Amino acid sequence: MLQNQGSFVVHGQYIKDLSFENKNAPASLMVQDQPQINISFDIKVDMVDENTFEVTTITQVKADAKEQNLFLVELTYSGLFSVEASGEEELEKVLLVQCPNYLFPYIRRIVSDVTRDGGFIPLLLQPIDFFGLYQQKKNTVNDNKSDKPKPKPKPTDKK
Repeated sequence: MLQNQGSFVVHGQYIKDLSFENKNAPASLMVQDQPQINISFDIKVDMVDENTFEVTTITQVKADAKEQNLFLVELTYSGLFSVEASGEEELEKVLLVQCPNYLFPYIRRIVSDVTRDGGFIPLLLQPIDFFGLYQQKKNTVNDNKSDKPKPKPKPTDKK
């Protein structure tokens, strides 16, 4: 059975902030060891008006080898979306799954281009399972709610 999914219209997408650091060049370009790559990714949603949202992705990629920083990429990339959804949960899925899925190929290209332009082999980010991350975050929130101690009933005065 197909579930009704929300839809969106893209009004624009843009780099809000981009930083590439290669502070140890040219020595960082001569390192022959396989670098350790650490990637972090976050999503932020801001309401612009009733049905329009700015979905912002924050990507940080850090490469180190032999205790030396090779490069650091920090990218804040956003899209402006009008969203139609039948409920709060559906709206959340569109904003945290479908919209980032739409933006990801552009983020991947920017990271690849900037690492190549910085003198390194282009870094191709692997696809991200935004639905899996969404479910994981929902489960964490639900687990935290169930872990909170329930208030004890107040004793009643018996006279």
